[in-house]
Amino acid sequence: MLRSLALLTFFLAILGASAVPSIERRQRAQVITSCTVPNTAALTFDDGPYVYLYDIVNALNAAGARGTFFFNGCIYDQANSDRVKYAYNQGHQVASHTWAHKDLTTLTWDQIHDEMWRVEQALVKITGAYPAHMRPPYGNYNNLVLDASGNRGQKVIIWDFDSQDSLGASAQTSKNLYNSIANQRPSTLLALNHETIVVQYAITRLQSAGYSLVTLAECIGAPAYQSVVAAGTRDSTWHC
Repeated sequence: MLRSLALLTFFLAILGASAVPSIERRQRAQVITSCTVPNTAALTFDDGPYVYLYDIVNALNAAGARGTFFFNGCIYDQANSDRVKYAYNQGHQVASHTWAHKDLTTLTWDQIHDEMWRVEQALVKITGAYPAHMRPPYGNYNNLVLDASGNRGQKVIIWDFDSQDSLGASAQTSKNLYNSIANQRPSTLLALNHETIVVQYAITRLQSAGYSLVTLAECIGAPAYQSVVAAGTRDSTWHC
């Protein structure tokens, strides 16, 4: 009797599994490592907003250039939200660098989504823009991260040039690196920075090499945002 019940349960399980429709998921996120529009260079800045964001934005504006800022962390306080708004309102791209700058490859599916969702929500409240691009902390990603990004409709952005400022490089070393890559003159450049003081040199050197300094979205010919609505008004939900 018990054997018969076991067999019946087994066959019902097979029948039930075949009758359940598969859940369609979005395609795994595309990984972007370089620009695709010839003669463009995208200056990207991670880990902000820092106190000198205004200087960087103003330097870009004065040169007719545009940059991309991958923001992370609690950006709700007045000073940080003002910096985020300033970059966005001046026509620069804002994007996700996740919330707590954790190595996403060490997290679970739910934890990855939480890291992404928190900063996306903050950016929408502050600017009204829902980002279409995410840069994983440390540039680390795996298939779980790509699946999560794909489900959220985002591309994963890496880089093909590193100013090495986050590695402790001196300002002169970063300048030398920019000079070297400008002399090599690849067709495009996707540069990683961390809002350092060499930005004016980078702007001048890359423009002298014939590059158009544009946002990440412009250098790959893609929308910067998945949606744009009116910016929010500060209320009790603007907290970490």
